[in-house]
Amino acid sequence: MKAIDFDEAVRLLASEGREMYALFARANAVRLEHTGKAVRLCGVLNAKSGMCPEDCKFCPQSVRSSSDVACYPLVSEDEMVAAACTAADNRSSRFGIVTSGEAVEDEGDVRTIAGAVSRISKELDIHPCASLGTVTREVLAELKAAGLTRYHCNLETAKSFFGEICTTHDWSDAAETIRAAKSLGMSTCSGGIFGVGESLAQRAELLYEVRELDPDSVPLNFLNPIPGTPLEDAPPIFALECLKVVAVARLMMPRKTIRICGGRERNLRDLQSWALIAGADGLMVGGYLTTRGRRVEDDLQMIADAGFEVVREE
Repeated sequence: MKAIDFDEAVRLLASEGREMYALFARANAVRLEHTGKAVRLCGVLNAKSGMCPEDCKFCPQSVRSSSDVACYPLVSEDEMVAAACTAADNRSSRFGIVTSGEAVEDEGDVRTIAGAVSRISKELDIHPCASLGTVTREVLAELKAAGLTRYHCNLETAKSFFGEICTTHDWSDAAETIRAAKSLGMSTCSGGIFGVGESLAQRAELLYEVRELDPDSVPLNFLNPIPGTPLEDAPPIFALECLKVVAVARLMMPRKTIRICGGRERNLRDLQSWALIAGADGLMVGGYLTTRGRRVEDDLQMIADAGFEVVREE
């Protein structure tokens, strides 16, 4: 199947009624063609929390936020490995070590993360990933040598809207980081967050920009407004809007892993299983960085009830 273009993406994001449900069926057919009934799970650890100098309006870890979130330095290597073990027990194929801040630069922190990555890759049946900000190529190379299989860095939102969400770094910084990881032969993961005030055209723009970046996995987040952040009073993004984003992402990137992450419980509510039918083939489970998810057992039951099956990502 030929991927849809920007103009069709905008039109489909605005679809209603019969056309909207036809969109879900179309995306589901593409999903079944390329990935069958497989669902791939991942888990994450907030390995360094709070006191971030960035000003991303959706994030409670920013120093500009008055949100009540835990603040702590990088956790130990043993804690990272223990969290990866829990993720593996939850049937996740991938485990992400995530840190707050613009980028991990401290040599001691890099060594600690590299040590954890090495142990996870050798001792556990799970793939280690990392999301450490816009790190240098040298840091990426060191982590790859330790066994890191995938690097994650979100574009967050469309380039044309980015300045409304963050002013402390450029939109291109994340894109360049992903390109650097790809140039080293690493698998990559990049997506964004929806419901932060962007237009339908800007939703399509972000998905188009992600497609141009060509990551292996595309995480889709939906705003969960946190008290104390500038977006705490943002209007909700309704469940059917979320599903249209999922379906358009699948039609724009037929062969990529389309992974549903933060905000799904709040925004999709009883329609969470529809995300799988609308084209998603990946889920983040076991909680997020600063908010709790639902029980992994409930997600596993949901996947089975929808007629899909959890598989290991090779």
